[in-house]
Amino acid sequence: MPRVVLFLFLVIPFFLRAESHPMTLRQAVELALKQNPDIALARIEAQRAKEAVRLAKDPFTPRIAVGSGLAYSNGFPLSIEGSAPSIVQAQAAQYLFNRPQSYAVAQAEENARGASFGVAGKQDEVAYRVASLFLDAERASRVGDLARKDAESQAQVLEMVTAQVQEGRALPLAQKVAAYRLAAAQALSQTLDADRETAETSLALALGFPAEDRVVPARDDRPAPALPASQAEALEKALSSNVEIRRLESQVAAKQLELKGARATRLPRIDLVAQYGLFAKFNHYEDYFRSFQRNNGEIGVAVQLPVLTGPAVSAQTAQAQLDISRMKIELTNVRNRLAADVQQAFRDAKKAESAAEVARLDLEVAREQLSVNLAQMQEGRLPLREVEEARVIENQKWVAFFDAQYALERARWNVLRLTGELVPAIEKMP
Repeated sequence: MPRVVLFLFLVIPFFLRAESHPMTLRQAVELALKQNPDIALARIEAQRAKEAVRLAKDPFTPRIAVGSGLAYSNGFPLSIEGSAPSIVQAQAAQYLFNRPQSYAVAQAEENARGASFGVAGKQDEVAYRVASLFLDAERASRVGDLARKDAESQAQVLEMVTAQVQEGRALPLAQKVAAYRLAAAQALSQTLDADRETAETSLALALGFPAEDRVVPARDDRPAPALPASQAEALEKALSSNVEIRRLESQVAAKQLELKGARATRLPRIDLVAQYGLFAKFNHYEDYFRSFQRNNGEIGVAVQLPVLTGPAVSAQTAQAQLDISRMKIELTNVRNRLAADVQQAFRDAKKAESAAEVARLDLEVAREQLSVNLAQMQEGRLPLREVEEARVIENQKWVAFFDAQYALERARWNVLRLTGELVPAIEKMP
């Protein structure tokens, strides 16, 4: 008894916390774009890239430090860290001309721009994943309903065949076949229920909900997504809007700036320097210097001209050039792969359209055949068993029809994903 109480104590709160979130495809995608964990991580990386720009610009901003170098001196006043002992001292420094650091700033800005492409790419990826999971859950729900109806019809067929076998009007083999079909229909119904639960849980995770929650697709008559007019138009849109290509182009531009920065280390560097010191009287300055004043300051520029830079500059330049060559090869590969993917996706969408049309015509034939069988049964020319078998066939054609419709919709969403029009198309849905 205590074990049962402990089990209920642990399990009941779990079910009480679980929530069901019904929503349409558009609502699911919009929510995923707001709170999906992968998109949130991509936004964090983009924000870090923006902060890197501020970090690179920091040396061009005046930096002022105020402190004290107050100390007792005996004999000739010595310096403390390069400065004379003083009650108050202040130092200021700023880059005025530093080409390597200027290129570092430009590179950080380009990296930030590339990180924004990473966010856009992650949004497209998550939107397509959410749409696919939504279709899986919706398909499992609809087909599961048909599978349950199919199981009910198979049960009626088994009941009638069993009666016929007992009356000697049918062979025992017919009863075994009917029992097998019933078991298969029930197994399919259970499998679809499990698939629906899995898809709803995966959909909840993709939307940022806890694992015990579920997102239930709300059945709505959404319009089918429209494809580009031609394969050539789809390819043109894909090449111009693909975020992976733009991200690689940004990386190439960032590396070119790094290359320029490495070459610019041979240029002179000019810094603004300034300092102020308030000297104390008890350091005996007047005993060692002809004139003494307490307030002292200077402002000017420090110029550095590299003479020998060593092999590091040429090595860094060579590495940057190799990285640029590698990225350009990757860019070419991505373009070629994208072109092939768009062509294949467009062909798959066209094949899915043909398959959906065939499934629709096949369903119409099955429905018409069922109507004919019902009319013949009412006239007494057809037994109920054949009518139920026709009803089973109709359910199977409905399953094939829904499968074809979902395959078509998924294929079209895939084309829009490659052309960069997936999220805008979903956001325009009612």
